[in-house]
Amino acid sequence: MEVLSDRINMLSESETLAMTRKSRELTAKGYDVINLSIGEPDFNTPEFIKEAAKKAIDENKTHYPPVSGYPELRQAISEKLKRDNGLDYSPDQIVVSGGAKHSIANAMLCLVNKGDEVIVPAPYWVSYKEIIKLAEGIPIVVQATIEHDFKITAEQLEAAITPKTKVLIYSSPCNPTGSVYLKEELKAIAEVVAAHPGIYIISDEIYELISFEGKHESIAQFDFIKDRVITINGVSKGFAMTGWRVGYLAAPLEIAKACDKLQGQITSATCSISQYASIEAMKCDPATSDEIKAMVETFLERRDLVLDLLEEIPGFKNNVPEGAFYFFPDVRAYFGKKFQGEEIRNSNDLCMYLLNNAHVALVPGDAFGNPNCIRISYAASKDLMISAIARVSQALKELK
Repeated sequence: MEVLSDRINMLSESETLAMTRKSRELTAKGYDVINLSIGEPDFNTPEFIKEAAKKAIDENKTHYPPVSGYPELRQAISEKLKRDNGLDYSPDQIVVSGGAKHSIANAMLCLVNKGDEVIVPAPYWVSYKEIIKLAEGIPIVVQATIEHDFKITAEQLEAAITPKTKVLIYSSPCNPTGSVYLKEELKAIAEVVAAHPGIYIISDEIYELISFEGKHESIAQFDFIKDRVITINGVSKGFAMTGWRVGYLAAPLEIAKACDKLQGQITSATCSISQYASIEAMKCDPATSDEIKAMVETFLERRDLVLDLLEEIPGFKNNVPEGAFYFFPDVRAYFGKKFQGEEIRNSNDLCMYLLNNAHVALVPGDAFGNPNCIRISYAASKDLMISAIARVSQALKELK
């Protein structure tokens, strides 16, 4: 008799977490591994946010919060969305959860029925497909090319829509490519969705604050589609608060209430202390915050450095990321090459070769819907990045 459910057996392990685990195993054996597989800022949480958490502890803010989050936090998020994004959401349209991933899962489970189709532009974040499968939906992958900066067009979206389509989910800035959708590109996508009643958009904007070119654009800004958009965000990336586990969604009231209902039966509210810390994060205007500006400037400097280093590697084909902290080079030039008789057949083989021989942990592109690429995180110091890319370059030269 099978012990585990079909539900858990059909899920795949997160490739990013799997590569992190493998790199830790090598490190434990004494190898000097540079881990560029994880999507975590290498900055500490700003002091003013930590002080708010300490104050909450001293004031014994340690009891069960409301399922959707403290009213003060939801009010602060409402004001942040108006200030930074020009979006009008009332606090009762906002649900605070244990991270943006949790918010995405809440929305997907509340929207998708068995057999519903969910359009997923590729490259996509690793958990999208698995969350869709958990909701018993069918992922419909639409491939974006490096020549189009890994962004799908309105025409591609239109071609993918069927009578079973229920949701479009995408991220901008994008994990794993760093690509950012422009206002006119989002408007074209919104117009396609608006022409098909009953389709909803889950807009993952967790990397909003780590953007290098111009103003961040939210698809919910277009009034003709806003009532079918679920905006996802959180504090983990922009405020270096990955361990605090706070994300949120802003949605039409019916969907927000449904997510509150679901969350109330599965996890209830996220950590009370984290919520009080997040109130201060939401009150922080990124346009005037020295901490945010310094972090973004550092990531931009690293992007430019890594781009120059990657351009020197023969066979790597790169786009220029405009946000987040990843490169997603096309590495097909190395498929078919061998090392000590072992052939590199795909990006997974290449990543394992680089982990074992260069001691650099990367993530194969299969995990993100593009098997021709690998993901490189530059959430690491300049010295580590220089060392890591040098190791990768040398190891690639040994492939024949």
